[in-house]
Amino acid sequence: MHLAGLKLREWRERRGLSAVVFGETYGVPQPWPSRTIYGWEAKGKIPRPPVQRRLADLGICTPEDWLIPATNSSNTKDGPLMSAATHPFYSIHAHGLVRVAASTPQVRTADVIFNRDAIIAEARRAHDAHVDLLVYPELCLSSYAIDDLHLQLAMQDAVEAAVADVVAASCDLGPLLLIGAPLRHNGRIYNCALAIHRGRLLGAVPKSYLPNYREFYEKRWFANGRQIQGLEIAVGDETVPFGTDLIFAASDLPGFRVAIEICEDYWSPIPPSTYAALAGATILANLSASNITIGKSDERHLLSRAQSSRAVAAYVYSASGHGESTTDMAWDGQGMIYELGDLLCESERFALHPELCLADVDCDRILSERMRMQTFNDAAEEAGRPEDHFRVVSFDHRPSFADVGLARPVRRFPFVPNRPDKLDEDCYEAFNIQVDGLMRRIESTKARSLVIGVSGGLDSTHALIVAAKACDRLTLPRTTIRGYTMPGFATSEGTKSNAWRLMKALGITAEEIDIKPAAMRMLEDIGHAFADGEPVHDTVFENVQAGLRTDYLFRLAGQHGGFVIGTGDLSELALGWCTYGVGDQMSHYGVNAGVPKTLIQYLIRWTTRTDQFDRETDAVLEDIVGTEISPELVPPGADGAIQSTESIIGPYELNDFFLHHTIRWGQKPSKVAFLAYHAWRDTARGKWPLAFPEDAKHAYDLATIRHWLENFLRRFFGFSQFKRSALPNGPKVSAGGALSPRGDWRAPSDAVADVWLDELRAKVPES
Repeated sequence: MHLAGLKLREWRERRGLSAVVFGETYGVPQPWPSRTIYGWEAKGKIPRPPVQRRLADLGICTPEDWLIPATNSSNTKDGPLMSAATHPFYSIHAHGLVRVAASTPQVRTADVIFNRDAIIAEARRAHDAHVDLLVYPELCLSSYAIDDLHLQLAMQDAVEAAVADVVAASCDLGPLLLIGAPLRHNGRIYNCALAIHRGRLLGAVPKSYLPNYREFYEKRWFANGRQIQGLEIAVGDETVPFGTDLIFAASDLPGFRVAIEICEDYWSPIPPSTYAALAGATILANLSASNITIGKSDERHLLSRAQSSRAVAAYVYSASGHGESTTDMAWDGQGMIYELGDLLCESERFALHPELCLADVDCDRILSERMRMQTFNDAAEEAGRPEDHFRVVSFDHRPSFADVGLARPVRRFPFVPNRPDKLDEDCYEAFNIQVDGLMRRIESTKARSLVIGVSGGLDSTHALIVAAKACDRLTLPRTTIRGYTMPGFATSEGTKSNAWRLMKALGITAEEIDIKPAAMRMLEDIGHAFADGEPVHDTVFENVQAGLRTDYLFRLAGQHGGFVIGTGDLSELALGWCTYGVGDQMSHYGVNAGVPKTLIQYLIRWTTRTDQFDRETDAVLEDIVGTEISPELVPPGADGAIQSTESIIGPYELNDFFLHHTIRWGQKPSKVAFLAYHAWRDTARGKWPLAFPEDAKHAYDLATIRHWLENFLRRFFGFSQFKRSALPNGPKVSAGGALSPRGDWRAPSDAVADVWLDELRAKVPES
């Protein structure tokens, strides 16, 4: 490997550029294909002299670097390796994240110099916290509640001078600053938001909607900016873009695109930020001086959450706080950041000290959702393609691509309800989606029985309690359910006992069929070595048992005028951990098909916590949840160790994490690994689901995450799709997604996993 390839990859990844984007942006005279760039970086290939000169002109590497070995590289197909200290994997910017903050600085009524200094002080604090975007309250330079003082020429001159001071002070600061100030233009005063970055005043956005009702009289002083588009404004010695048609975009951080509205604007039926989002803005900022009254905080949350969800964006809100005039109103200094309807952080209200509400916004997630949501794109077309007339003001953000941690809540269990105030409601909803789906199928088929294999494991247990609740709601006797435990060569007494205890506790029709004689006969018929006494426990040995169980269930369903309830879950379908056709992949109706393993575990615990069944049933359910997950198809080894599913395919809690971020958001493997690293590396960090057992709290290092993610990608993309393409019916339960070919997920059965595996290996360090 040569030094030039190492420098090229480092340069590209520090800027968050994929090989495709890099080649399209810098390739001359034609775009460079990504495979060509990977050849330079990872395979030691040397470009022609014109390309070497082009890369030298960009400051990436010199022609001599193509002849110098890369001393800190490894001669692997993955190319140069970086140390953990410098590897771009650890940088939020390499994964499309932007650190955003809402600031509530100290303020003194009409004291422009004091307010200027407070703004600069908070900008420095934000810089030290590695903030990329800092949003201040409305009219924070002059203060908001000064009434007719806005019309005083001395005040206006002082504000313009203070703007120049803030611009000068920003030269050595990283954040894009959005400050509020009254500005003059053509004999009018506008309530404006100003964008400032590294010594540049980038532009000014006027307020569109001026409240002039109840306690508000803004039209007394300000002109509205609704029709201000395509104009410029003089601010001191500078003339900058002026209008409601501005988007401020970082040239070196794709996805970091900011639009501004001011306070009352998002109380309007169609907020101006709606059009900005349709024009491509991913982060919507609101500089506000909303006074506080009882219940108004809830109203702000409602509006911020709704706008971030409806506009498919992040929404940053910053309101004036202590220090504003309380002549007739009061102020609480509320700051909050929402993303796609999720609250990322909220500031302390009524604080006497400056507040900095900070979170990392996922711009890639926002753009990914817009790609999936055709309604968003249809709305952009219907609105006349706002991107065609909005002006984009570019700035070089110059992120360091350093490891600054992650300031963002990342759920360890994305499929598991985590809202404490809504926990019972969410679990009730998830459980009853399954119950209601099964009830409808019972009604439509006019089934006389429900046939289910009961192993004593998690999946069949959950399917059985769903069936029991469906019978209760339809006023059918629970004996309508025909449960069969079918011990095989490796069935343990513990699981078999739990199966019988559960069936008896629920009062269903229960029977036992020993499949070992039939399995041995089939193994003999096909000439399998196990039938000759050899300890061969291969896939055929396992599938003979799984297939026979399903075969018995289908024949029993026909005999008793019913249908087979499938027990396989979403996690197993994702990993292909099921026997195709004559196994647990097949049934007449799959009640668990939309429920991942981690949610099944939690829902079973929820049923015991909320007394959905009697105490006897609850006791069995608790025992089942505490049992190690095993298919019990291979006899214990000489050491007595049982077959462990998670030792083969990985911890379900990690696999479910990978699954959610892959199918719901389409995240790159390196991004999934980055989020998993921050979610799982320390049991003491972040929140766990309510009442989660202490002994079940696990931590995983990056090497472990990378190993199991590679395994997940190989299984999910490489060879499991054919099993999902032939799924029986079953209800979608979680917004995180399902894998039915008639629902969330459509994919070819013969695809390969190389794209995802290559991205993981190239972007994620091994430790």
